[in-house]
Amino acid sequence: MISDIDPHSRLPIPDSQQYGMIKVTKLDGKEYYINPHQIEYIEIRPDTTLVMLSGRTYIVREEANDVLEKIDAYRKRLKPFVVQE
Repeated sequence: MISDIDPHSRLPIPDSQQYGMIKVTKLDGKEYYINPHQIEYIEIRPDTTLVMLSGRTYIVREEANDVLEKIDAYRKRLKPFVVQE
């Protein structure tokens, strides 16, 4: 479902991106969305492991740098909506 327009590219962005989620892939190939604001840290053991604020862990196929790039891209999309004081 498309719900908004990215102010930088003028392309529609999916709901999952609008609501603060990034797509990652489990080792079995199943894709799912995760809230990047809830990631406490990322471990490389050798698989990429996302450790959440809740203590729960997710092992994903993406390299740590790829996850960080997805988080960075998400935050850049938010930047126009952040109120500067």
